[in-house]
Amino acid sequence: MRWRKGTLPVPPSNRSCSNGGAAGLRPRRAGTVWGVSADPQQRAVEVRRSARRRRTVSAYREGDRTVVLIPARMSEAEEQRWVGVMLDKLAAQESRRTLGDAELTERAERLSEQYFSGRARPRSVRWVTNQNTRWGSCTPAEGSIRLSHRLQGMPEYVVDYVLLHELAHLLVPGHGPRFWELLDAYPRTERARGYLEGVVAAERLPKVPAAREE
Repeated sequence: MRWRKGTLPVPPSNRSCSNGGAAGLRPRRAGTVWGVSADPQQRAVEVRRSARRRRTVSAYREGDRTVVLIPARMSEAEEQRWVGVMLDKLAAQESRRTLGDAELTERAERLSEQYFSGRARPRSVRWVTNQNTRWGSCTPAEGSIRLSHRLQGMPEYVVDYVLLHELAHLLVPGHGPRFWELLDAYPRTERARGYLEGVVAAERLPKVPAAREE
């Protein structure tokens, strides 16, 4: 699927170059492959530079990899930052296609198999609308997991983290060392936690008063 809506303009500060402009940079060869990304599908990330592309960065899925298109004169530091931005944007867009409860259960089973050797076996996983102060919950005795509807639309790696968090509770009660050792297997645990903490912090900010009409 080619991702058109995710095209983003590069801010003016990122388009300018020191040391004689673009000629002073040594562009990375077009088609550079960034090993394997940390997204749930473990896709490789390929960066393609274009001399004709001057003001935008875009990304799309191509088979088993993610392709990020950037201006040829972009520095390597800018390249790394924009790749991260575009991966998050793309994941968020894909996550907006809300999974049904059956698909959510299948996803949890795949994550359990991948990270916990299939030891966590939920009987049901579903979205709920009555969890506004927590992202997920579970009842180990019933093998049931519930995710807050507020996660819908967030990046896939964030939803997967919350699923894994609740799956881990099916194996270990509480948040002791054994619990966090389980979650250490997921490479985006800290990033997902940071994302959710940012959401909570943003919700606590005071609302900006509307401008007074003249």
